Amino acid sequence: MKYLTPQIIAGITGGKYIGGEDSRCVRVMGAVRDNRDVKPGNLFVCICGARVDGHSFVNSAFESGAACCLVEQKIQDATGPLVLVESTLEAIKALGAYYRNLFKIPVIGITGSVGKTTAKELIAAVLGAKLRVLKTPMNLNNELGVPLTLLSLCESHEAAVIEMGISSFGEMGRLAGMVRPDIFVMTKIGYSHIDELGDLNGVLRAKSEAIAHMDQSGAVLVNGDDDLLWGYDPGIRKITFGFSTRNDYRSENVLLKGVDAVICDVVSGSERITVMIPAYGSHLASLAPAAVAVGRLLGLRAEDISRGISSYVPVGGRSNVKHTGFITLIDDCYNANPHSVKAALTSLSALPGKHVAIIGDMFGLGENSDELHSEIGAFAAQCGINSFVCCGSKMAFAYDSYKSAGGGPAFYYPDKSNLITALPGLIEKGDNVLVKASHAMQFEEVTQLLM
Repeated sequence: MKYLTPQIIAGITGGKYIGGEDSRCVRVMGAVRDNRDVKPGNLFVCICGARVDGHSFVNSAFESGAACCLVEQKIQDATGPLVLVESTLEAIKALGAYYRNLFKIPVIGITGSVGKTTAKELIAAVLGAKLRVLKTPMNLNNELGVPLTLLSLCESHEAAVIEMGISSFGEMGRLAGMVRPDIFVMTKIGYSHIDELGDLNGVLRAKSEAIAHMDQSGAVLVNGDDDLLWGYDPGIRKITFGFSTRNDYRSENVLLKGVDAVICDVVSGSERITVMIPAYGSHLASLAPAAVAVGRLLGLRAEDISRGISSYVPVGGRSNVKHTGFITLIDDCYNANPHSVKAALTSLSALPGKHVAIIGDMFGLGENSDELHSEIGAFAAQCGINSFVCCGSKMAFAYDSYKSAGGGPAFYYPDKSNLITALPGLIEKGDNVLVKASHAMQFEEVTQLLM
């Protein structure tokens, strides 16, 4: 059985063990940063957050069964063993890297400016048809979430699917140094974190830092419909996916069954696999080939792959469809960038009935922000959106371009409070209503009111 002990943890992290001799070798399995999530045997990692200091909950963690606590400061009245380190974040990353190296299972790393969480869920669903799979919970894809996920590996796992999100140079290299992916999937190079990464080439350069941490026998899967990724040479085996016939794996005959499902054929060479994804959104058909490709690389049969995809369930806040009895609400308010907003508008426009798009500001787009917001308005008009509702300072550009492009009724509100006041008068019975904005806009309040 693979496990850690306080003594091993101290050795890996360069920390100091504090506790009785009888606790040095107690088994530690799994790690959490929230004392409310502690299960017997866990390592509780004390993080000093902006609002909460985990050190305040050490004894609460022990009461819940924590085997050890990782701390940056001495806890005078601690009721269990501690490992004292300079930085709990750096220590947990060292532990994650060490623990991942104990496992010889295939590890799939997933990144991209848009679609990485959906790709993670689709790939995990496919592999789950035959294998016991560990996947990143929700979107814990940063330098804390990734090692916590890796530390939840157990001997029964036969594959791991790890989401990897970044916002700056060097971050992917640190994540990949822990994950060491055997298969690396890049879904899209888009306008995310441009403030830090400069331009699309910078985004690609930052995300491709992972390749240095892969074995030459590994494979890189990229969206071949993305021109930057199509032209990218990772230096190891490259497999392309998407809609274009130039891709190694491609979707054909895409059929949207309203808000309930997407059906398509995934074609590779002479093989054709028909899949049904029980969720809303045309973007799913662009990612299905990546899931099929990973399944094939790991030896799954066509029938297993098809069955696995049919078990897909979207993660909260991403294209969740809610029938309120008055409207059909597409809750996609978790986050937004130009690619994901255009994909959401495309899917909305394919639904029968009236289309209402409530779109908020997109953040992190750098000096091209005004232009990129303007493109959204023109695209909404092109899609035939029936009612375009804009909220936020930057969405004023989208409002203007929508009107200039000959779009239908449009409404502009400078902030969310104005939108919420007007909201009841913007919606009619039977409408299909999309809600999408960057996470910082906190549009959950809008979807809750609509519900």
